[in-house]
Amino acid sequence: MSVYDFSVKNINGENVSISEFKGKVLLIVNTATGCGFTPQYEGLEKLYKEYHDKGLEILDFPCNQFGNQAPGSDDEIHEFCTLKYSTSFDQFAKIDVNGENEVPLYSYIKNEVKEDIIDGLKNKMAMKAVEKISTTTKKDGDIKWNFTKFLVDREGKVVARYSPTYKPEDMENKIKELLEQR
Repeated sequence: MSVYDFSVKNINGENVSISEFKGKVLLIVNTATGCGFTPQYEGLEKLYKEYHDKGLEILDFPCNQFGNQAPGSDDEIHEFCTLKYSTSFDQFAKIDVNGENEVPLYSYIKNEVKEDIIDGLKNKMAMKAVEKISTTTKKDGDIKWNFTKFLVDREGKVVARYSPTYKPEDMENKIKELLEQR
């Protein structure tokens, strides 16, 4: 089994098979437009512009499960991201990443890598605080907050999971390494 076995809905409500991205390096991220981490859209777009032609795809899944920080419709969220951050990577329909309504793709990737990579003591402390206020983090492997990032290799294997505090630009070397693998 791999990420390619799953389908998700795009912002038009149409099913999209993740297998359409076969052979690409994927960065899968749950996002929100009103989150303290929202400025990470800038870093995500920079990575996308730099590495898309080399095989990187960013899959953006808005999520309103953490502090109601993505309350808008799919169209409103898309408009915000494109106007404020000039995002050009794929954005999908708003989803749940934890709980009884979580999408199967997230059930799978959370089970593949259960722990976030967190850089630095300050960020570890911040994530402990975030975990305490998250009302949907109930079991091992659950997403703790928006902007949790999963890195998937060209074979569809989840190879890393980064905490919301981990900046997209700090993932660049790992992305380059995966892009160079054939």
